[in-house]
Amino acid sequence: MALLAVLPFVLMLAAIALGPALLPHWWESNRNRLLVSLALGLPVAAVLLARSPAVLAHALGEYVAFIVVLGGLYVIAGGIVLRGDLRATPLVNGSFLAVGAVLASAVGTTGAAMLLIRPLLRTNQERAHVTHTVVFFIFVVANVGGLLTPLGDPPLLLGYLVGVPFTWTLRLWPAWLLMVGALLALYVAWDARMVRRETPAALGEDRARVEPLRLDGGLNVLWLAGVVATVVALAAPWRELVIVALTALAYATSAPERRRANRFSFGPILEVAAIFLGIFLTIEPTLELLRRHGAELGVRTPLGFFWATGVLSAVLDNAPTYLAFLAIAQGLGLAPEVVGVPHAVLAGISLGAVAFGALTYIGNAPNFMVRSIATEAGVRMPGFVGYLAYSGPICVPVFAAVAALFL
Repeated sequence: MALLAVLPFVLMLAAIALGPALLPHWWESNRNRLLVSLALGLPVAAVLLARSPAVLAHALGEYVAFIVVLGGLYVIAGGIVLRGDLRATPLVNGSFLAVGAVLASAVGTTGAAMLLIRPLLRTNQERAHVTHTVVFFIFVVANVGGLLTPLGDPPLLLGYLVGVPFTWTLRLWPAWLLMVGALLALYVAWDARMVRRETPAALGEDRARVEPLRLDGGLNVLWLAGVVATVVALAAPWRELVIVALTALAYATSAPERRRANRFSFGPILEVAAIFLGIFLTIEPTLELLRRHGAELGVRTPLGFFWATGVLSAVLDNAPTYLAFLAIAQGLGLAPEVVGVPHAVLAGISLGAVAFGALTYIGNAPNFMVRSIATEAGVRMPGFVGYLAYSGPICVPVFAAVAALFL
């Protein structure tokens, strides 16, 4: 019976990992994603309703909170446009990534990536060698930059919703600084080499087409600050009600032209909503099983949790992987310093989930969105294996250094 209870969650993860590769056109439809989530999630929901209705209510409440916070950040950020075209020098491009790393923890990796990727592509439109810039953007802005707050990355938001204090992630700032700093240094050195391969004509055109950056939609920055304050100050259900109201106000007061400039659509957040409905429904029996039998897996140390969470986060979505290993840790009977686990163990799980989401396109939701936008702009992006050829040699040594120094 325990294995049968886990099967829907395993199938849900398999659908997330294999759907885009095996059935790309069919999987692109949010309706089809929702059908998969319902087909796998409703039988589990029916059992929970009969046996543990409080568990089902808790899971649905966490799902609503998760989607409301992510959706609010995504919709409000969609009304902010950063216009302009700077010179595409290594320092300018590196500055884009550095600013994005800071923004990622403030407005989420998705919000920061959607805000900055198009200005970065416009800045580099005269250059022929841009692929490495987008790849490093995924590493820094769409992943490791979001380590400092629960708003930064979906796994950390899930941790906050299950009881991790909002300010707890700030203690990870040394690891954040090392990862962001190392990746930025590697990028600037790489881009300095690549810019020398550009033709004089391309570099001359880049110098001639400079347009200062300007922010359009500054009122939405205040709405974003309101969402952050609400997450910190309020609990459910007032938190969700206020965020919905702020999101509606931001959408109503944002000029449609700004959303068109950002090519904004509800598709990405609807994709997250469809997929995570299945995850939240199917994961409950798995979490309970892991709490009871997690000790049998042999993972007990912060370093072990870092690598185990990280490797699975790279090949699966990092949010459910975070929850799974947190449940394992909670079942080990270790010192209950925070949400039933030691601080060091939670640090290992958090670092592994956030950092290793950068290793593949499927590791974190913004990765695919950035790749799609860059491809539409004419950038030749690598495939799944080609991307690993970048991420493995670049990221894994940096992450190993973080583990050695801080875990």
